[in-house]
Amino acid sequence: MEASVRRLSEPLVAWRLALVGALCELAALCWWWTVDRMSGMDMGPGSDPGTFGFFLTTWVVMMAAMMFPSIAPMVLMYASLDRSRRAWTPLFVAGYLIVWGAAGLIGFGVLKVGASVAGDFFAWDNAGRWTAVGVLVAAAVYEFTPAKYACLRRCRSPLGFLVSSWHEGSVGAVRMGVLHGAWCIGCCWALMAALFALGAMSIAWMAVVAALIAVEKLLPWRLAATAGVAVILGVLAVGVAASPANVPGLTVPSDSSGMSSMSKSMDSMSKPAMSKPAPKPMDSMDSAGGMSP
Repeated sequence: MEASVRRLSEPLVAWRLALVGALCELAALCWWWTVDRMSGMDMGPGSDPGTFGFFLTTWVVMMAAMMFPSIAPMVLMYASLDRSRRAWTPLFVAGYLIVWGAAGLIGFGVLKVGASVAGDFFAWDNAGRWTAVGVLVAAAVYEFTPAKYACLRRCRSPLGFLVSSWHEGSVGAVRMGVLHGAWCIGCCWALMAALFALGAMSIAWMAVVAALIAVEKLLPWRLAATAGVAVILGVLAVGVAASPANVPGLTVPSDSSGMSSMSKSMDSMSKPAMSKPAPKPMDSMDSAGGMSP
């Protein structure tokens, strides 16, 4: 009997490992594509998100790169509960990415409208630095709110989520993926806001935020994980407020006013100094030793 159970479980284990491996491979491919896509871009806070098409495609691939490792338990549980319809698993993942893509469109709209209305108000040397500090503090505080707890609880309990939200068929797979994505946004939106505050186009900060999300969703100690994430966000807020140039990985935008004054100073140094006309040189003395007229 035990041998029969072992033979039946071996294909299931192999299939689960293959599915996890596929998710990790897709995440690695998305990381590679994102690094290539963002090569040469501004990695600092407040960077221009680019055109609509560029931002949307980059954002969706970013979400796949950052989130696929964290949602692996949920995808595995979905496929295990509906073994006869495992071909629908990609639809579940697609629904998840659809809702994150919609969230990215909202963020894109906020950035573009804010830039057109506020002008240079949120530039780093104006209110940008302190806006980044405020976003980081708000993200740290959100870690202890009931909304965060409710969303994170569903993300950390794949079986409970799927049993309570199960829908049959291919449309049901997309619907559950969308619903799971919505709970995930409720859990992670503040961390994504922190990413924008630190540099949305920064590969380093993408990796940091992805690691924080994985810690919260995968580690068994929920309270310790959320508290640790909150502490890290708080430390970053203090660092940006006190000495942003010393925050590892933070690309501090150039101070436009400082650059302007420096440019003026350099211009003034490059111009010849104004001086009084040189006195008329003395004519050579005549042979008698007198001064020539």
